[in-house]
Amino acid sequence: MTGWQRTQSRFQSHYVSILSALLLLALPAYAPAQDWVHTGTNLGAQKIRLATADFHLSSFDPSQGSGDKQVFDATLFSDLMNAGIFDLVSKSMAPSVAPASPQEIVLTQWSLPPANAAMVAFGTLAVSGGHISVTGWLYDTQNKQTPQVLAQQYNETDSTDAARHIAHEFADAIISRLGGGIPGIAESKLYFVSDRSGSREIWQMDYDGANQKQVTHLGLISLSPRISPDGHRLAFAALDKHGWDIRMYSMDLNRMVHFPGSGSDLSPAWSPDGNSLAFSSARTGDPEIWICAASGYGAHKITSFEGPDVSPVWNPRTGTQIAWISGRTGLPQLYIMDGDGTNVQRMTDGGYATSPSWSPNGQFLTFAWDRSYGPGAPGGQDIYVMDIASKRWIQLTHDIGRNDFPTWSPDGRHIAFQNSQHGQRQIWTMLADGTGQHALTSDGSNSMPNWSWK
Repeated sequence: MTGWQRTQSRFQSHYVSILSALLLLALPAYAPAQDWVHTGTNLGAQKIRLATADFHLSSFDPSQGSGDKQVFDATLFSDLMNAGIFDLVSKSMAPSVAPASPQEIVLTQWSLPPANAAMVAFGTLAVSGGHISVTGWLYDTQNKQTPQVLAQQYNETDSTDAARHIAHEFADAIISRLGGGIPGIAESKLYFVSDRSGSREIWQMDYDGANQKQVTHLGLISLSPRISPDGHRLAFAALDKHGWDIRMYSMDLNRMVHFPGSGSDLSPAWSPDGNSLAFSSARTGDPEIWICAASGYGAHKITSFEGPDVSPVWNPRTGTQIAWISGRTGLPQLYIMDGDGTNVQRMTDGGYATSPSWSPNGQFLTFAWDRSYGPGAPGGQDIYVMDIASKRWIQLTHDIGRNDFPTWSPDGRHIAFQNSQHGQRQIWTMLADGTGQHALTSDGSNSMPNWSWK
């Protein structure tokens, strides 16, 4: 068996569609992430202290809408807590009486101890005639003359999902206004692989782990979901009797659509304009990086070297660079190149790493890295972030098992990843500086997350 065949057998047996590499960079120890990884999580600056009042239920029948209100209040608080840019006031420190309108709010009740809030979100929720309506305000507690920062109104057909959706919308509006204009991610989605239905299918969930739903029903081994920039198409790899091929699912039609293959295609990646796909294919013998149109036609090879080349990912800011994993020098390494295959740069040297993902601003790569890879070596596989220009890196996960498949959120403030402990794979999320780590899934085995572009 050749070296590539051994590698191919390994990732197929573990249902992993990528190869990887690791590095032992000859660099000094670095300070915490916020000193140089500008991920948009305030970088050591004092976070805005924000309070959220429970919304006032204005329905005529107090029993109508109470469940929606509970869902709305909890979702709004959670969204703002997860944003990474606020110091959120505990509900126990909030004033006992929540204002229903600007005429009722007393700013000093929120600006003074124990709340000490610089900003406060409040409003009303009503359910009537099969509709849920919400009016929300954001006020600056220090500005007595013109405190209003934001005022929003929402109206949807009544349901618990609608209450959650409106809370997400209002949270994103607050995050965008107070977070430098960067859109929030409360309405974004994560796509992932799960075996909970009996086969490895593609699933989706809200950014916070809610509303987990099965997308595909192929009964095959499916891997590496990648949602298109416009959210209309889902590319992934699947194994049938003919081999591995890229498959395409229409989110608009809720069904599979035609996409040509060769029986040896893996790890699709969308260009930021949605017009092209990069992928790995062994159709000419050695696995190389190929690019085709979004239709699947016009495929052409951009790498040509002995050793497997897999896991391409485009620079989402420029659309002119691709990061990928190559085994051309032995153990797989992390590389970057221009979209036509020129200007190849090796980013790592040694060890074993997998699955690069490019930050939305194009400045960083996150990837999984076993820096101690080798027979009898200690350590394990963790998530790292590397600055492209300097090749400086930091380690984000420590002592929580094996970690792989990191994926950036569209705001650049969060990273989701696959965590394996006690033989079980689950999807976790964290802030891009490594803090706030927690699981999003728990049912079945879940892996290979991919965050939507918006």
